[in-house]
Amino acid sequence: MNKKRVGIVGVGNVGATLAFTLATKDICSSILLKDKRENITQAMALDISQATNAANSKTVIHACLNDEEFKDCDVIVITAGLPRKPGMSRDDLLLTNAKIMISVIKSIIPHNPNAIIIIVSNPLDAMVYTALKASNWSRNRIIGMAGILDSARMAHFIFEKLGYGQGQIEASVMGGHGDDMVPLTNFSTVAGVSLNEVLSKEDIEDIVNKTKNGGAQIVKLLETGSAYYAPAYSTILMIEAILSNKKKIYPCAIMLEGEFGFKDIVSGVPIMLGSNGAEKIIELNLKEEQKIQFSKSISSVKSLITTLEEKIFNTK
Repeated sequence: MNKKRVGIVGVGNVGATLAFTLATKDICSSILLKDKRENITQAMALDISQATNAANSKTVIHACLNDEEFKDCDVIVITAGLPRKPGMSRDDLLLTNAKIMISVIKSIIPHNPNAIIIIVSNPLDAMVYTALKASNWSRNRIIGMAGILDSARMAHFIFEKLGYGQGQIEASVMGGHGDDMVPLTNFSTVAGVSLNEVLSKEDIEDIVNKTKNGGAQIVKLLETGSAYYAPAYSTILMIEAILSNKKKIYPCAIMLEGEFGFKDIVSGVPIMLGSNGAEKIIELNLKEEQKIQFSKSISSVKSLITTLEEKIFNTK
């Protein structure tokens, strides 16, 4: 096993699930946990460490109680932030979580100069923008996990509609992680067969609507939190691609610098993930309707960033 180190900031439901699953997969040598709640950090480290022994995993878990201990990570995942609650939009979380994100970034970057950072905190696209602004790092090193999750949700709803094809469904979603995400039905397949050939237009529209509300549906059912198994596993796919230099293509949130006709804005697009983080952006040939939808999604993120610039970064 290679000597790779993964850090996780925030050990709530997503962070703890991520740490547990990652530890039992045995793909990194150590996992560092960091959370403002020291007792929770220590408890999770102890519990997951015992799980690794049951799984015969060589991964070692550390509870970090100060900034100096949380160091030399190859990949850092940030899940810290106020959780989404029923009736709360991702936008409601913006200013509080932006302040938390800036604090986390300032505390971790001095001791982790070579890390690739994966953002999971919401509102996702705005938090990636905040982390980039606070760190002044290049865009390939700070990316957001959302597109994989949204695509997985879409794949589930396709299976739910069809009743077959589990494990053979490839769904594709791009755009912001919110109500204006853009499910790409023409890039989605079942065992290689286009979605348009196996489902009616009405069924596809229903799948698109369910995908957009997939997270909110779980929030409503849980009443006290949001999804964590699917977000955690989606993040692990990104970690694996980076640690193993797999050059896998996944939809992830990244700062655009002219791609798809947009600049200085974060959005979910297909990127190639390797040891240098986001190594390439794959520009899809979108239909006119999809271009309009993507532009709308960009506008939603822009409104959040305008608020950040005015109230957090004081540049406007």
